[in-house]
Amino acid sequence: MQKVGRFVRDALVVSASSTRFGVMPFAKSLYVIPKAWAWARLYSNTYDHILAYWGNYAATCAYLFHRLTDRQLPFSMFLHAGIDLYTDQVYLRQKLLYADNIIVVCDFNRRFIQDLYPDLYPLISHKIRTYNLGLDLSGFPYHPTGRPAQKILAVGALHKYKGFEYLLRAAQELTGRGIDYELELIGDGIEADSLKRLAKELLISERVRFTGWCRPDEVRAAMEQATVLVHPSKGLGDAVPTVIKECMALGTPVVASDIAGIPELLDRGRCGMLVPPGNIQELANAIEALLINEVLRRRYAGAARRYAEEKFDLWRNGQDLANLLGSTKRVPRDVA
Repeated sequence: MQKVGRFVRDALVVSASSTRFGVMPFAKSLYVIPKAWAWARLYSNTYDHILAYWGNYAATCAYLFHRLTDRQLPFSMFLHAGIDLYTDQVYLRQKLLYADNIIVVCDFNRRFIQDLYPDLYPLISHKIRTYNLGLDLSGFPYHPTGRPAQKILAVGALHKYKGFEYLLRAAQELTGRGIDYELELIGDGIEADSLKRLAKELLISERVRFTGWCRPDEVRAAMEQATVLVHPSKGLGDAVPTVIKECMALGTPVVASDIAGIPELLDRGRCGMLVPPGNIQELANAIEALLINEVLRRRYAGAARRYAEEKFDLWRNGQDLANLLGSTKRVPRDVA
């Protein structure tokens, strides 16, 4: 009965915490509560470590599940980006206190937590671990040569925070400068129609191709044929965009916004060109510099591949994570 009472109390506290974030976070929190109860009845003595890969509702469910287990299992959670850290931090303070490991995918996220919870940070800073999400580099062979000379590529969901509007405006600037180029946008989303209209208004439609959604192998092939990848994020959404890491491994030079964890991916500009978010002139300047200078492209591509091998090797990073989780001991904690 004690366990049931604790679960009811936890469920009520989680529900109450979620109400201030709106209807959808409240509904999603309610959705995971019975799942945690059902899974605990079936699997409470099955695992030796509880790891939530997302810090949002997945971590809430894992937290409730963990509270129902009979053994002192370690509890860890990942914090990634827009959907589990930058917005709708439902019950996050309590989960941060409760966790044995708080795994972030970039140092920017560590600083974000510090700014978000300055009073809490001294209590949890020792538990925060930075983990670089990896790539199987054998699937991303390095081919910096044999590419078209004027192919600009952008990949991602067509949403506002991706900043593709700024890329189109930078492309118009390149047209005005007399730069020859072809721009391909791979991805779909709610901004697709407005971006297509904008391309027409800017009189660059004949130079822009909206490919839509593609399979991963098709995206990789497009990366291998691109002169440069542009990732013009304008706001917090992605922390460490996978598409940037993949292009770094393949030998595709990158231009990206100086925001969130992107500067860490590009080694503070040593592995690619960083521009201020939303700065159309600087974005156009960086793209032009890479389009017209093969030596510069090769320099960035080589540095990026070396950095990817050093930081983003899936198997080495995975082993490091396994070692961390395997060595973690549970420190009993309760949260009010």
